[in-house]
Amino acid sequence: MQSKATTVKEYLAELPDDRRKAIMALRKVIKANLGKGFKEGMQYGMIGYFVPHTVYPKGYHCSPEQPLPFCSLASQKNHMAFYSFFLYMNPKQLKLFQDEWKVSGNKLDMGKSCVKFKKLENVPLEVIGNAVARVSVEDYVAGYEATFGSNGKPKSTKKKATRK
Repeated sequence: MQSKATTVKEYLAELPDDRRKAIMALRKVIKANLGKGFKEGMQYGMIGYFVPHTVYPKGYHCSPEQPLPFCSLASQKNHMAFYSFFLYMNPKQLKLFQDEWKVSGNKLDMGKSCVKFKKLENVPLEVIGNAVARVSVEDYVAGYEATFGSNGKPKSTKKKATRK
């Protein structure tokens, strides 16, 4: 469920105590490990960490008026979530993240970029922190453009058919 909060403080204030505690713990880890150049704010009804337009003026290809998303935290109807856009685009980083999570002994409930959890105890915070710390703004933007091109359109991996 998407929040109407316009600030992180408002977002946190509207959460039930247990979820506020969990989201705040993840937020603390992300902020402690977030590289220089990323910013925190509200994006798509969630707490977002993104590359601001001052660093990447083109913004997000789906909505150029939005800064380029990096990761997000959300309290959804039936779970809480950590959205890791940076892992979605980088198979090596994704594999490392999954391997570290497995070593932690916690079950990983993950879609393409979303880690779902119901209790903070089920989240190895150091794994989140390590993943965030490994990606600089420069590397993230370079990976984003390698994936989507400088024009914001996904690069095709299929070869064009040639007519004879």
